[in-house]
Amino acid sequence: MRVVLFCHDKPGALQVRLDNRAAHLAHIESSGVVEMAGPLLTPEGQMCGSLVVLSVDDLAQAQDWAAADPYALAGLFASVTITEWKKVIG
Repeated sequence: MRVVLFCHDKPGALQVRLDNRAAHLAHIESSGVVEMAGPLLTPEGQMCGSLVVLSVDDLAQAQDWAAADPYALAGLFASVTITEWKKVIG
């Protein structure tokens, strides 16, 4: 199943994001379940969140992946929404 994570950063937390970016990218690479991912951007082009598409067996696996994300462990996110997603185009 595919699952989408919409993660919104806490206000003023850009430095937390930058400080943990390498570990976050390593988590993505090593997990083997990320189909695509990238930062959400403000109108000025500043990173302010993340969108991650996972290919997992069940919702619990997605929740575990999200909980182990170095960004989450660093307290970066104000909110995280995890929802099943059906790919139709692309």
